[in-house]
Amino acid sequence: MSEFGQALSVTASGLRAQAKRLVHVSENISNADTPGYRRKTVSFQAVRDLATDVSEVRVNKAKLDRSELEQIYDPNHPLADETGHYMGSNVDLMMEIADAREAQRTYDANLKMFDQTRQMSSSLMDLLRR
Repeated sequence: MSEFGQALSVTASGLRAQAKRLVHVSENISNADTPGYRRKTVSFQAVRDLATDVSEVRVNKAKLDRSELEQIYDPNHPLADETGHYMGSNVDLMMEIADAREAQRTYDANLKMFDQTRQMSSSLMDLLRR
């Protein structure tokens, strides 16, 4: 695989990883008001492909945040116990917005790198044709 192909492979893996992260962030935001919902988190891992000698980014399985669920007092809620409390979610919308913003910026940086590599490859091909 050429250096251009390797660079495209690395940036494409970064794009896939950040897209997966955005999926989990959007699920967390969508379920922020769901009783008993636990926030999903993702972690990344660099994996070296021995055939191409290229390290790529992979997303590990999503994990549930085990922090305490919010206790909400609403005696009229169908899930409320005898004290009038029920378990909310542990999603912090400010944290999710920050994660979404970071993932979007990282995605954009990978996309720019992908485009620059593609343009450099195209320019090289044009030079070789002359």
